[in-house]
Amino acid sequence: MSYLLKLCQNVAHRYLVRGLNNYYLSCCVNTLLQTLNATWELADILEKWEDAGLGAVGENVPFQLKGVLKAMRENCPQPAPHKDFLHCLDRNCIRLQTQHDADEVFLSILDLMQRQMDDRALALEIQSLYKISVETQLQCLECNAVQTQNSHLLSLPLHIREDQNSLEDCMNSFFQQQELKGINCCLCAQCETRTPSRQGVKVRSLPRILCIQLKRFRNYHGRTLKLDCKVSFPETFDFSEIHKEAFSTDFTQNDCRYTLYAVVVHSGTATFGHYTAYVRHKVTNCWHYADDSHVSQSSWEGVQKTYEGGYSGTAYMLMYRRDGEQQDISG
Repeated sequence: MSYLLKLCQNVAHRYLVRGLNNYYLSCCVNTLLQTLNATWELADILEKWEDAGLGAVGENVPFQLKGVLKAMRENCPQPAPHKDFLHCLDRNCIRLQTQHDADEVFLSILDLMQRQMDDRALALEIQSLYKISVETQLQCLECNAVQTQNSHLLSLPLHIREDQNSLEDCMNSFFQQQELKGINCCLCAQCETRTPSRQGVKVRSLPRILCIQLKRFRNYHGRTLKLDCKVSFPETFDFSEIHKEAFSTDFTQNDCRYTLYAVVVHSGTATFGHYTAYVRHKVTNCWHYADDSHVSQSSWEGVQKTYEGGYSGTAYMLMYRRDGEQQDISG
């Protein structure tokens, strides 16, 4: 660890993690920009995009995002300029001067890139970075007929209990089959009526970037409350060992090992909060903590403090990169 910290210090002047000023309650977007910047695969795809011929570039999210990510990679001690990107989001109904949910904004940005990029191949390449292909199975408990439907997620929403949780617990709960009875009965095509059933989700393919949302916000009698309960998560894990029955029969990937590289952190309450981020440096592999314009070196021990509530806040979104997807950074 001491060697890595020394390496961080030696190259800090050449590979700076740039901060972002907080404009109009922009901490949520600032934090997501830090995670998107740490997802260098995304910047590489945008660099390949020939954005000539765009109409209203001030309303084009991928065009503005490409510029912000380029600015964040420049070696400059000042915060990276990103007002144009913020105003671009505002023109696309992600309003300034409004508190937002980080996962919702993240998914909105991905959706806007899909709709606004004129190169469909590159747009789909961006989507495939995060695309979790799943198969939903619904088995009738009367006739045992099974209905399947294929779909995809761009982030994995995990329910958490109100005491203590681990990432493995949350994933096991997500993939555990549930019985649907009473008012939750589903229509069985074979029985031609609503019957009790068993529903489950299985993974068909895993993405290079696995985004996980820890669902800390709950609705209680019309009020949104935040759960600050403990959720521990590993720095590395093998998805295939989390839940043995989580995969569909056509799942063919060999490597399911992932390494954490970014954490979106929320502090405060559901109605009055603040977002920050921990991001792993591309070159040094060291952790940095980004709080708007202030960026400081951190460590895995610092990231672990976000397991549960406290002054530093709680982890809300986790970004994992599949092992073997690292770029050659020796040059």
